[in-house]
Amino acid sequence: MDTFTRMRTFVEVVEAGGFSAAARKLGRSKALISKYVKELEDELGARLMNRTTRRLSLTELGQAYFRDAGEILQRVDDLQDMVRERHGEPTGLLRVAAPRTFGDSMLGKAIMDFVAANPAIRLDLRLDDRFVDLIDEGFDCAIRVSELSDSSLIARKLADYRFATVVRPDIAELHGLPATPDDLTRLPCIIDSNLRNRFNWRFLVDGVRQTVPVSGRVEVNSPSAVRLAVLAGLGFGSVPYKMVEDDIEAGRLKIVLSDFELGAANIYVVYPHRRHLSAKIRAFVDFMADWFQKNGDECSGGPTSPAEEAEEPG
Repeated sequence: MDTFTRMRTFVEVVEAGGFSAAARKLGRSKALISKYVKELEDELGARLMNRTTRRLSLTELGQAYFRDAGEILQRVDDLQDMVRERHGEPTGLLRVAAPRTFGDSMLGKAIMDFVAANPAIRLDLRLDDRFVDLIDEGFDCAIRVSELSDSSLIARKLADYRFATVVRPDIAELHGLPATPDDLTRLPCIIDSNLRNRFNWRFLVDGVRQTVPVSGRVEVNSPSAVRLAVLAGLGFGSVPYKMVEDDIEAGRLKIVLSDFELGAANIYVVYPHRRHLSAKIRAFVDFMADWFQKNGDECSGGPTSPAEEAEEPG
């Protein structure tokens, strides 16, 4: 039994949330998994975990070891992938984070098309509308639809994505249509808590970006929930255009302030700085860029501009 195997078993136990879950994932007995972790602690001469019948928790040393061990194992996997790339197809586990709202849309189709085209890849796709921390949470890459600001990541633009300010027609008649973005300050708005500037919506006024403070009695953490709140007549909302396109065509919702739209947001695939970018990540990034170049109009509601790669602006 080598140190790397014990280390990997320990990381799997922590990520799975317990010995039983890790045993099922690894296809080994719970007793054997527990034995490997105990041998690791004996080898280190330190307790990494506190075990009770109901829960498992990490000691302070265990937390530090888990963080660093994960990074070491990732580098080992990356080096193996780099070597394998020269002898065949991308392989291994690819962990991807993406917005829950877009997971069952064209974005989800793009990701599944990638898996279908790469039979040696195993996918762990986590859908969450919050911004995950790629490094701390162990993700290889993430799809983000927004403005970016984390300079520790590399971002490759996949496509444009249009947002629109919408309201139910009868609510517009009740409160009056906003003539300028500043009018939103006196109107009820639906707040999306996932947005970094959730209480400050951005518009383009006379060619200049303008931030407008907004407020309302409804705050949600999903653009699909914003749509539902707007449809319920609870106020004005800023949502991806493709999400409400059918509502607009059916007359359930109407766009306001279209002359002041900031323009399309961007869809990015982001991934951490790495000395050796693994074959699986490079293959995924290249595939997504090519897929959106061919299909971006269907996803974004507008023409797709060429993909480009750069550090995220800080």
